Amino acid sequence: MACIISNGRTEQCKDSISGIQAIYFINFGNFNPDPVAGGGDVTYDTTLGFEDQITGIALSPIAPALTSEIYKYELKGQNGFDTTVNTSRDNGTTFFTQTLTVQLKRQDPVFHKQFKILAYGRPHIVVRTNGNQFFLAGLYRGCDATAGSVNSGVAYGDFNGYQLTFEAMEEKPANFLDCTTEVDLLTLLGNPTLVTA
Repeated sequence: MACIISNGRTEQCKDSISGIQAIYFINFGNFNPDPVAGGGDVTYDTTLGFEDQITGIALSPIAPALTSEIYKYELKGQNGFDTTVNTSRDNGTTFFTQTLTVQLKRQDPVFHKQFKILAYGRPHIVVRTNGNQFFLAGLYRGCDATAGSVNSGVAYGDFNGYQLTFEAMEEKPANFLDCTTEVDLLTLLGNPTLVTA
């Protein structure tokens, strides 16, 4: 039975930090997450207790226009990533809502187009925390932009740029990726091209 508790947890030290330092977009369809359909492109840890941690993803575009590239966005400031459990005893259902909120400073013509494309699409998003933990949001269904705005501000010191909120609804919380550096992330993804600008 899948709902049998198998671990305890001790009180943790106060040595962690919060926040996000970067996100990486992977176009939806750049890998097959379903182990049933064609064997899947995702490899999981086999260590007891770590079975939901991803150890490898073979980016192998399954749509003709896709390439094995990931797109990095550096972040600083008011950005957050949360996962909320949604469960119903009456319906016998549980799912997890993964919510990413980002502020991208300064407006420019190139990103204006990307802002539109992000609103249209449903990419997978790798989230890198300030503590160098990596999570994959939207593993099976991708992440939808559910809100966004382009802000010019009023006063000189007001925020100028783009605000976006992404949501993914999945059967599990966002998976940990078995890496702690960007180099490790690229290796885990099969060394795709990293696009930074």
